[in-house]
Amino acid sequence: MKYTQLGRTGLKVSRLVLGTMNFGDETDEKTSHTLMDAALEAGVNFFDTADIYGTDDEKGATERILGSWFARGGGRRDKVVLATKVYGNMTNDGTPWNRQSWPNHDRLSALNIRRAVDASLRRLGTDHIDVYQFHHIDRATPFEEIWQAIDVLVQQGKILYAGSSNFPGYKIAQANEAARAHGRVGLVSEQCLYNLFERRAEMDVLPAAQEYGLGVIPWSPLHQGLLGGALRKEREGTGSRTHAGRSARGLADPEVRARIEAYETVAAEHGMEPGELALAWLLGRPGVTGPIVGPRTREQLDSGLRAVELTLPTRLLQRLDGIFPGPGPAPEAFAW
Repeated sequence: MKYTQLGRTGLKVSRLVLGTMNFGDETDEKTSHTLMDAALEAGVNFFDTADIYGTDDEKGATERILGSWFARGGGRRDKVVLATKVYGNMTNDGTPWNRQSWPNHDRLSALNIRRAVDASLRRLGTDHIDVYQFHHIDRATPFEEIWQAIDVLVQQGKILYAGSSNFPGYKIAQANEAARAHGRVGLVSEQCLYNLFERRAEMDVLPAAQEYGLGVIPWSPLHQGLLGGALRKEREGTGSRTHAGRSARGLADPEVRARIEAYETVAAEHGMEPGELALAWLLGRPGVTGPIVGPRTREQLDSGLRAVELTLPTRLLQRLDGIFPGPGPAPEAFAW
């Protein structure tokens, strides 16, 4: 496994990030434990989750599964850089008194941040979270309040770093300027939608992240399966997402279908699996720490691990740009 520093911090993390959103939902607890063991054995030390992940009956189930895995010992918790998120309403978290939506049980008020951290720590069975991420912007809460709450948590030893997720570039700037004004560290990472098909982050999110020294953690690196050999799986009748979700909707569009067909042809010509090519492309992008992979099987995890070792030649990168052209840098992309 290859490692890099998370943004401007001294924290070393794997170039592949283990996403756990499927744990407890599409992947049962036993299989989730097996996948985490395999990832750790392969050197993946960066695990990402969120308090809201779980099942219809239990929000927070995913954190609980991670907690039961940590409880098995063997240095699991000490080896893992643990990231989770706060923002969503945790109504129906498995407790009988929490069956309705209460007004202060979501977003980024100091009250909810304090409550959410303590609840995540209980589910995770740990005394600290390494990277605590804001899952979405909160237009109603000033960053001064947010950073004051984070300061308290850092002083208490409950979190080490703060990151963002789904922030536009101007909010990254606002957050870090507010932190800088009070001598605080500010955001150290941004988790955003970014892949070969969806490159809008290149307009402002990536430049802002690089300007402020944030590590970039792309989610949905295969664009929910479109870049993972969707057409081949359609022909073979394999793949659980072939007939549902974004992959099916995308392939129903003739223009999208033509681009995916061209992409899979290029991958085949270079002897590469489409999904591994998509991950390798992200790993070569400036400022990217590592993409989040959410494997449901050992084979999917192994595919992600192989992608870390790939180096893409310039000619191949040019062909990919031809199929999936990026928006270009801002402001040139929209000004001239």
